Amino acid sequence: MPLEGPARIVQQLTAHGYNAEREAVTLLASRPNPDQALDIVLENTPDETLVIGANDVERVLDEDSASTRDVSPSSEPAAGASASVQATDTGGGAEIDTAGQDPTTSPGERATDPSDEAAVDAVETGGFERAGDRSQRDIAVRGDMTGESTGTGEYRDFIAVFRDRLDKLSSKLSGRVNHRPASSIESMPGGSDVAMIGLVNDIRSTASGHWLVELEDTTGTFPFLVMKDREYVDLVDELLRDEVIAMEGTLADDSGIAFVDSMYSPDVPRTHEPKTADRHVEAALISDVHVGSEEFMADAWNDFADWLHTEEAQHVEYLCIAGDMVEGVGVYPNQDEELDIIDIYEQYEAFNEYLKRVPGDLDIVMIPGNHDAVRLAEPQPGFNEELRSIMSAHDPQIVSNPSTVEIEGVSILMYHGVSLDEVIAELPSEKASYDEPHKAMYQLLKKRHVAPQFGGHTRLAPEEKDHLVMESVPDIFHTGHVHKLGFGKYHDVLAINSGCWQAQTDFQKSVNIDPDSGFAPIVDLSTLDVTVRKFS
Repeated sequence: MPLEGPARIVQQLTAHGYNAEREAVTLLASRPNPDQALDIVLENTPDETLVIGANDVERVLDEDSASTRDVSPSSEPAAGASASVQATDTGGGAEIDTAGQDPTTSPGERATDPSDEAAVDAVETGGFERAGDRSQRDIAVRGDMTGESTGTGEYRDFIAVFRDRLDKLSSKLSGRVNHRPASSIESMPGGSDVAMIGLVNDIRSTASGHWLVELEDTTGTFPFLVMKDREYVDLVDELLRDEVIAMEGTLADDSGIAFVDSMYSPDVPRTHEPKTADRHVEAALISDVHVGSEEFMADAWNDFADWLHTEEAQHVEYLCIAGDMVEGVGVYPNQDEELDIIDIYEQYEAFNEYLKRVPGDLDIVMIPGNHDAVRLAEPQPGFNEELRSIMSAHDPQIVSNPSTVEIEGVSILMYHGVSLDEVIAELPSEKASYDEPHKAMYQLLKKRHVAPQFGGHTRLAPEEKDHLVMESVPDIFHTGHVHKLGFGKYHDVLAINSGCWQAQTDFQKSVNIDPDSGFAPIVDLSTLDVTVRKFS
């Protein structure tokens, strides 16, 4: 059957397990005998090739012309071509048809002119168009601090970031309590009712089993005593140093301490109503790809990418990646013994090749993580220009960690999630654990800050502003880092930790981490319902 148009070429490439750049398809379609040219390319393309580019086509055809080889058209798979796409356990198949065409027509009748942009675009979708109209898409990023870092590491920067945190979060608590500054409380008579909003400066137990919580504001510090027999004493277990809270109580006779009657976190209002898209559109939320590791699950990733080319995934129009695109170098002890790719730039080049496997008509947003080649201190700016030029497949939006992405009216707070380690270590297991990472995320939502504790394992950068405060309530909170899958709702905010694409490493085994690998949570943005696809 003659191959007379780009759409048919795309169909044949997909059937043999290949993706291709638009220029490669155009080049093949413009040949005098496109079917013969395609057979030659398929016969001479190495099995390990992920994406056929224009350079590959030119090289193969030039070599064939020089040797005056005569290759007859064949309807059988070409020798050396990789196997056709394997269906995953999600039901994804390899048979793809061109959207907008009558499936009863013959390939010849579907043929289009090589200059037809719609047909050339078909390579980006695996031969079919997605259900949604691309003109309906709407994506915006808020809170991207890339290029806006002002911190110098001086003492005044540390003061500035905590003052900004206190100011932003105090505004979310001031309506609940009639608060006063610490310096004013000190001068009030014993027995007075008092309230204060401040950062948790210290938490310690007394000899009699009560809890002493010291709050700090811009005027000083003041201690509040939480009695062990009060019903809200359990809330002390959730406190982290440097988070902002409000406390109400009664001053002791000597005015040196206040006995707590109630305490509040900034929290997500119970009246919060999440926004949804006004059409059926879906987003794939993933993280922790870790290309470059010996344990990177290439087959699972390829199955995921292939599934995105199927009709079953036709409503998936957005892909959000929450950090750790590559394994990195020197992140943990003896990591070099577990690397498949030693050079960090080669890791990103390999990641870019794997990213090319996903449909090119997806809108992609990605943030860095602690394994990526950016500063470890949070907030982490997006990648530098050199790395951006390497990770150019499908023109992704690369923004800072954290950032809020608004997709068709739905706000998604993307944060890699390093602070989850600290939350899980500090809080009781029933409130935060690796087995249920979304519950640790609930704590961050309650505190309205993605990394509240300073001076622990989470490195925080001093800036003029605290970029880690959740000033507005997200509709979806998306994290990764801990390599565990978990999702649920907290006050109608959907919290998702999306697992990873890396099998258990020796290091993870040594620290008792059993990863959830090869999962892709898919969110219907019109309902905020979650479907988890498994590809491992």
